[in-house]
Amino acid sequence: MARMFALLCVLLIWMGSENAQTTGSPTDGFTQVTLTDANIEIQKPFDKQVSKRYSFVDGVHDMWVYRDDKPHNPNSGVLQGKDYKTGVWQFEGEGYVPRGTNGVCVMQIHGYVGPSTVIMLDAVDGDLKRYHADVVSPDIFDRWFHLNVIHDTDQRKVTVFVDGEERITVDVTGGDSYYFKCGVYAQTDESSCMESRWRNIKLWSK
Repeated sequence: MARMFALLCVLLIWMGSENAQTTGSPTDGFTQVTLTDANIEIQKPFDKQVSKRYSFVDGVHDMWVYRDDKPHNPNSGVLQGKDYKTGVWQFEGEGYVPRGTNGVCVMQIHGYVGPSTVIMLDAVDGDLKRYHADVVSPDIFDRWFHLNVIHDTDQRKVTVFVDGEERITVDVTGGDSYYFKCGVYAQTDESSCMESRWRNIKLWSK
C-alpha cells in the first residue's frame, strides 16, 4: 500500500447547482456553485469515528490525522467518485495550518486518468509548496490564508492565488473527471500529528 494513502482526513467537494454570478478578482467572471452537506464527503481512517478526526464548529472544518493512522478504506489504493469533466472550475477557501504540522497535502485536485492528482499543495517547513517542491507561498503556518485554485480543463492549466495574489500557473495533465479535496493527506517527512482547518469554502465555474 502506498504511503500517501495511509493517512487521510479530507473533505471531498462535489459539484452542486449553479447560483448567481458575482464579480471580484480572482472570481471575476465565474458563477458560484451552491454547496450543501450533500456535496461534501468526509474521509477518515476506516477504524475511527468521524468525530475522532474531524470537527465542524463555528463554520470551521478542523481535520487531523496521526502518523500511525489506518487508511480511509481497508482496501485503499484508488479513490472513487466523480465531479466536473470540462470547463473552468475554481476552489476558494480560507486555510489554517498550525505550526508543528509538516509533510502533508492540504489541498488537491484529484483526477482519473494518468497521475491521480492534477495538483497537490503541501505544507512543508512552514511554506505552501506544489508537490513538496516549488514554493507557492512562504510562511503560511499559524495564520489564516485565502486560497483560490483555478483549473482550466480545456487549456490544461492550474492557477493558484494566495491572499488574492497570483502565485503560480502550471501546465497539468488531462483526465476524464476531477474533484477538489482539502484537509490533511500525509506525504513524506510527515509530522506525528498533522492538522489543517478550513472555512468559507466556495466553488465556482464558468
